[in-house]
Amino acid sequence: MTEAFFERPILNSPYKYPGRHWELVDGQPTNLIIDRRRPSDLITPVPKGKKQKAAAKAQAEMILDSGDGLSTAEQEYNATWVVNEIRGHVDAWRRLPNPDQWQVTPETARLLQHWRHHEFQGVRPFFCQIEAVETVIWLTEVAPKHGKKFERYWDFINRSNREFNGDLMRLALKLATGSGKTTVMAMLIAWQTVNAVRHPNSKSYSRAFLLVAPGITIRDRLRVLMPNDPESYYRHRELVPNDMLADIDRAKIVITNYHAFKLRERLDVSKGTRAALEGWRKEKLQTLESEGQMVQRVMGDLMGMKNVVVLNDEAHHCYREKPQNEDIADLKVYDTIINKTPLSYRTNRIIGGHAPSAYLSKLESGAAVEPDALNESLRSHCIDPALLRADDFKAFMADREKRLLTLIAKATGHQIVGADATPEEGEDASEQVLQDTGMVPAVAE
Repeated sequence: MTEAFFERPILNSPYKYPGRHWELVDGQPTNLIIDRRRPSDLITPVPKGKKQKAAAKAQAEMILDSGDGLSTAEQEYNATWVVNEIRGHVDAWRRLPNPDQWQVTPETARLLQHWRHHEFQGVRPFFCQIEAVETVIWLTEVAPKHGKKFERYWDFINRSNREFNGDLMRLALKLATGSGKTTVMAMLIAWQTVNAVRHPNSKSYSRAFLLVAPGITIRDRLRVLMPNDPESYYRHRELVPNDMLADIDRAKIVITNYHAFKLRERLDVSKGTRAALEGWRKEKLQTLESEGQMVQRVMGDLMGMKNVVVLNDEAHHCYREKPQNEDIADLKVYDTIINKTPLSYRTNRIIGGHAPSAYLSKLESGAAVEPDALNESLRSHCIDPALLRADDFKAFMADREKRLLTLIAKATGHQIVGADATPEEGEDASEQVLQDTGMVPAVAE
């Protein structure tokens, strides 16, 4: 076997259609180059182990044609058939030479030509970035004009959202790390805003955007999506033709992090004062803001605007918890005013992936990884396997916080609220921390 794959793993330009790929068999390279695009598939980087005979009950639950070892009759994890079919239709649509055949608005056609053919002075959009936006445009502007021909794709999207997102319609754009999701968001904002300004009566477009980030650091990095920012991507990266920049300036954009949706105290009351005010009847003092007040605080300039476009960056950090009790599985216990607020179902975008339990299950069922070994590896990184498998995000974060505070307490030798007891006197705290994190092995005396 030659080392050609490892000597030259990259076959395609990031700016062109990926028309070649290295063949993989059971996730391993064969050093054979295939002259077509690699189809979307679920591939684990861990080599597969010997197949084991599954229990009859598990076999009955599996979807026989899914091929992913995860999907059941209740939940389908593998949606690659949808990805591959839509990708093929978008490819055929992209190859149409005449913009009049694209079945999009003149503004959309102008933006597509700009992204594909403009001589950029600086950073040029990657093919994967343009394709991501093209896919959303095709689903929104092109597919509905073909009637029943492409109806099943929206049926699949609608069905999936009803099952997992209640009444909130979302689309996911999955891009590799480093592929430039911020640029994709800028292109989506440009497409929506220009069309909304020039077609004010259309319900398919909006110039109101709520961007949700997983943390403050990422939130601050997204400032380049603001039209008036000195390094605005629309101007700085030439993502919009000069004559459309005035339209971009009319966009209303609010950038926040998901922590902002937590209800805040409106009145700072000490424990003693609270007890006195509540009295012997223990009537709870309502000092938390209401959901409506929270939305007003977070949304700011977007209050009163219709068809708000929600862009959820790094959405794989935010997922709906799996109900732990079958009695409440069908109840909308997770519904808040956020997903009761009317949004344009075709302009509510999300970028993200699967919950942790799905990935852990795939490692165990499709790879040579024993559950006990996987659990031990998770524990060595201060992670409770049971909470991770249950997709219990709140409990997982509380446990994670306690474990990390305990490590800090051990390292400093000081008591910290929320941590377990500090190490006994005479114990080498720093070495104990390393052992607890699994960075060095514990040595028997």
